[in-house]
Parts: sequence; C-alpha cells; structure tokens
Amino acid sequence: MLLEVKDLEVAYGDFQVVWGVSLTVDEGEVVTLLGPNGSGKSTILNTISGLVPVLRGDILVRGASIAKRPTHHRTGLGIAHVLERRRVYPYLTVRQNLLLGAWHAKAKAVRDETLAQMVEMFPILKDRTDQLAHTLSGGEQQMLALARGLMAKPQLLMVDEPFLGLAPQVVEQLKAVFAGIRDSGIAILFIEQNVRLALSMADRGYVLESGRLAISGKARGLMNHKTVRRVFLGG
Repeated sequence: MLLEVKDLEVAYGDFQVVWGVSLTVDEGEVVTLLGPNGSGKSTILNTISGLVPVLRGDILVRGASIAKRPTHHRTGLGIAHVLERRRVYPYLTVRQNLLLGAWHAKAKAVRDETLAQMVEMFPILKDRTDQLAHTLSGGEQQMLALARGLMAKPQLLMVDEPFLGLAPQVVEQLKAVFAGIRDSGIAILFIEQNVRLALSMADRGYVLESGRLAISGKARGLMNHKTVRRVFLGG
C-alpha cells in the first residue's frame, strides 16, 4: 500500500470539516475523491500534502507516518500535489515553472532527463518554453501544472479538479495524459466534480458527504449506486 489515511479529522480553528475519513491508494492505482462542494475533498488533499494540519488520525506512506512531517519532506517521499486552478507562477516562463518542480535532491539529480520527458508528454509545452505562464490558455496551464508536479518524480500525484473550466477536446487530451501517467507506474489521487468522467478514469472511488465518508468501492460499481445518486442528485 502506497498511501493510507486513517480516521482523519481536520478542523479550521474551532470549525471541524473532516470527520473520521479513511482511504487508501495502492501502487500505480487511480483513485478519485468525489463529493459536493464543501464536502472536504480539497481539505483532505491539502492535509495529505501538509498544507493543513491533522487534528486527529494518521497519514502513512508505505506504512510510515508522515502526519507530523513538513510539506517539503512529504514531497521528497514521493507525494506531488497539483492544486485547484493550476497555480502556475504567472510571470515565470514555462521552463522556469518546470524546473521549480524538481527542487528536491532526488528530482534535481535527474532534472534534465525528466524535463525531456515532460516536453515529450506535453508537446505543446515544447513550443512554449520561453513563454510566460500567464499567457497560456487554461488547458495549457493545466498541462504545465501537471508537468511541474511530475518534475518532482512522485510515486503519488494528487490533482485537484484537473478538468475545471476546460473545453471538451482539452479534457480528452488530459484523459490520455492521465492514462500515460498511470501506465508509467505513478499512482493518482484526484478530485473531480463530473462523477461519470471521474469514475470512467478511476479504479476505485470514495464519496464524501458533509466531511464524512458516505461510500467507497470499485469505480464501476459506484457509477449507478443509489448513494451516489442521492449525494449528487438529491433523490
């Protein structure tokens, strides 16, 4: 098992937002985290990467607790996090954004090799190498954000809302990219509002409701489950 989240509880000050959530991600597996807005999905990813502290529970990578480790240590252990709405450095070039992704020692040692892999995986970035990131289209910025995350040589890539606001043809391009990432052996944990799209890409899914786990299981079995319909369709 690559990642294990055990009985996780998270609060912002006195306001608790996640209650006793447990989930796992195996090596090379694609897992989706689903739920309505405000259900705690992004908070869980932010807690796994160390941006938000654990109130109670534990987070383990290959059986070792990382709950008290700072974010930069977690990156070095193989966790990369692509935040919602891309968050590229707008006034740095594409190349500079990519190089910043390979900041820790293991990634830096193979930075040039990984950079070559990224421009092969995302050909559009090769043509934009010296272009400022803020001048890219939304789809191009999402590709840059994904490539920057992969520059860290992760074993687990966490992605928050990768398809948000993108045109259908760009979504199809990114689906192919996700398949390529998975084929390379990197596990993926991602959030997506489009339930059918998410479950079509994932091996397993977890559905949150008001900060609690409502249901989990194989993606195919969740597609038409009554609990999934209730959470997302209200009936």
